[in-house]
Amino acid sequence: MIDQIYRKAVLTVSGQKFVENIVRKQGWGLAQRFVAGEEVEGAIAAVKELEAEGIQGNLDLLGEFVASPDKANEFAEKVLHLLDAAHAAGVMPYASVKLSAVGQGQTVDGQDLGLTNGRRIVGKAREYGGFICLDMEDHPRVDQTLSQFRTLAEEFGTQHVGTVLQSYLYRTEADRDSLDDLSPNLRIVKGAYLEPESVAMPDKADVDASYRKLVYAHMKAGNYVNIGTHDESIIEDVKHFALAHGIEKDAYEFQMLYGVRRDLQKELAAAGYRVRAYIPYGRDWYPYFSRRIAERPANVMFILKGMLKG
Repeated sequence: MIDQIYRKAVLTVSGQKFVENIVRKQGWGLAQRFVAGEEVEGAIAAVKELEAEGIQGNLDLLGEFVASPDKANEFAEKVLHLLDAAHAAGVMPYASVKLSAVGQGQTVDGQDLGLTNGRRIVGKAREYGGFICLDMEDHPRVDQTLSQFRTLAEEFGTQHVGTVLQSYLYRTEADRDSLDDLSPNLRIVKGAYLEPESVAMPDKADVDASYRKLVYAHMKAGNYVNIGTHDESIIEDVKHFALAHGIEKDAYEFQMLYGVRRDLQKELAAAGYRVRAYIPYGRDWYPYFSRRIAERPANVMFILKGMLKG
């Protein structure tokens, strides 16, 4: 409950326009801890730096809830450019995309624009042997995102497209079960949006228990799972579960955020585990930055100290 209150307070404050203006003006230098620059070149450079340490990258051009078809198509073109640029730089194109940023919910020529642009993006990734993860957003978008994921997985294969499930939503266990026929590649996260208690668990202990249950079920079903957490107790439990059930290290990976627990990322990679860092970049960094601050009180202290120094 305390975690829910803290998250709600931070996201409420960060949603105030005057707060956003202050942080955008003074906070970019601090945001660079979590965001790999505003342009694609900086993001690809960050991937290469991590690859030298045995850590792979998951690139994310920041942006969400685009309001017009023109803006959605413009954003989709930028994602396609990202895939081209990564391939040209010798980096396997692996990226996360929010379907709301490429037109989800907007109908053009009788087709949802998010699905239309999703096809373009996943198709391009498949050309390069790459992978697209369809990011999950707030709960009103879950049904449409899962439906569009199913469509794209059936068209392009789960080796080229996956999606995300959030353990704090009560519905997620049933959602995971419903996808088993696809043998999907899923990233499991706890969830970072401000959700009502009617749909999301308010207590951390319940969210953590749900998280473990989802990961274990996906592993036991023989599906590839991305463990998206920095929680060392969960990481240790997953390692023990995999060992006890004879699940090889190439059947799962640990995913963490760029700029968070890099020591742990390197430690896991050195021990032979697959590790991937989620590397966001772009000019629309404030919403992402706000959610990172809302996750942990330590992140707030980092920002406050930096702004006082600056």
